[in-house]
Amino acid sequence: MSGLRVVRVEPTRSAGVLKELALASAGNGWIWLQPADGDGEPAVAASKLPDGPGIILAGGGSQGGRSLCLHPLAHLDHSAAATGRWLEACDIDPSQALVLNPLPLHHMSGLMPWWRSHLWGAEHVLLPLPLMRDPQRLLAHCRLIRDWDCRPMVVSLVPTQLRRLLAHDQGVCWLQRFAVVWVGGAALPKDLADHCRRLGVRLSPCYGATETAAMVAALSPEQFLAGESGCGAPLDDVELCLDATGALMVRTARLAIGRWCEGGLQPLTDADGWWCSGDAAILRCNADGFRQLRIQGRLDGAIHSGGETVFPEQLAQRLLIDAHKRQLPLEAVLFLPVEQVEWGQRLVALVRCHEGVATEPDWPSLQLELQQLSRHWRPAERPIAWHQCQELEPTAAGKWQQSRWQAWLRLQECAQLNVQK
Repeated sequence: MSGLRVVRVEPTRSAGVLKELALASAGNGWIWLQPADGDGEPAVAASKLPDGPGIILAGGGSQGGRSLCLHPLAHLDHSAAATGRWLEACDIDPSQALVLNPLPLHHMSGLMPWWRSHLWGAEHVLLPLPLMRDPQRLLAHCRLIRDWDCRPMVVSLVPTQLRRLLAHDQGVCWLQRFAVVWVGGAALPKDLADHCRRLGVRLSPCYGATETAAMVAALSPEQFLAGESGCGAPLDDVELCLDATGALMVRTARLAIGRWCEGGLQPLTDADGWWCSGDAAILRCNADGFRQLRIQGRLDGAIHSGGETVFPEQLAQRLLIDAHKRQLPLEAVLFLPVEQVEWGQRLVALVRCHEGVATEPDWPSLQLELQQLSRHWRPAERPIAWHQCQELEPTAAGKWQQSRWQAWLRLQECAQLNVQK
C-alpha cells in the first residue's frame, strides 16, 4: 500500500510548497498537488494506489469531467530530460539556463519548470501571478534577479499572458530578453504570432498535456521567426499519429499510468500504448522532411449545427483577430453551444470588453460591430446571442472552464425570462 500526501498550493506560499514537494518526493508515496480551493476533486483511496513514488495532478482538459492523472516521478524525469535535449538542439545548455516560472504549481505546466531546473541543475525563479498583470512591476522585479539577462533565459506562458505583455512596452522588453518563450495551454492566435515575429520575440509554440507529463512537441524559435506555424516536431521520446477521426494519438514512455475518476483508477491508453488526446490535428512534413504538428481544435468541443461541424475555439480566435484589426475594444470571447430543435446546436457568444466600454451605451455599439464582423460567416457559425461578461477569463493555465460559463449563461437566460414576465 502506498502512502498519500496532500499538498495544498496556496498562491502566497509557492516557495513553501516547493520545499514540501522536494521533501515528499524523496519518499515512496504519492503526492497530490491540489489547488487552494480543491473541493470537488474526486476522492482518492490511498489503499488502492499503485506503488509510488508519484505525483497526482488534475487533468488540464477544457471540456469538464473531473479526473486526476497519476505519474510516477520517473515520468517527470523523462519529460525534463527530453526537453533538455530539445534545448541542446537549439544550442542552449540546459544547466546554464535561468528558468522563470509564472504558472500555478498545481498544474503540470507550472510544476515542470521547477522539475526541469532540478534535473538540469539550472536556477529556477518563481514569479507571483499578479506580476504578470503589471508589466512595469514585472520588469523591475526581474531586473533584480541574479544573472538576469546574463544567461539564456526560458519561460512558459499561456496566450492570455502573452497578449497582456505585448500590450505594454515594458512587457515587450521583458519578452525580448528570453532565449525561448514556450507558449501553450491553448491555441496561439495568428495576430499574436505575427506581432511577436515583428518584434523578434523568440516564441516556441508547443503542445503537451497533463497526461503526457507536459510538452511532447515544440517549434523552435528559429522556425517560428522564419514564419513556420504549428507546434513543431515531436520530442525525441514521443510518437504521434492520427486516428480515423483525425484525433491526435500520442505514445511515449511518460504517459500517465491512469486516471483516477469517481469510480477509481481507469486506464489511459489502448492495448498498443496509444493515448487519444481528443484534439483534432494535422501532421505534415516541412521542407526539411520533418513531421510537424498543427492542432485544429478540440473534437469534444466541436458542435454539430445544421449538419455542419463547427469548432468554437477557431471561431473565437477568428473574431479576436478581426476585432483587433479594427481596433475594437474586445479582450476575450468564448462561444458556448446551446441546444436548438431545428439546428441541433447553435452558438452563443460571451464577451469581455475593455472596462471603458463595459457600460451603456458603449456595449450595444460594440455588440453591433461584432455582429457585423460575423455576418459573413457560415450560418452555423454565427452566434444567435451575445452576452457581455466582464468576469470572463480562462484559468491561470489558459483553459476555459466550460461548466462554469455554461452555468453563468443559464443564470443570464433565466434572468432575462423573469424580466420578460
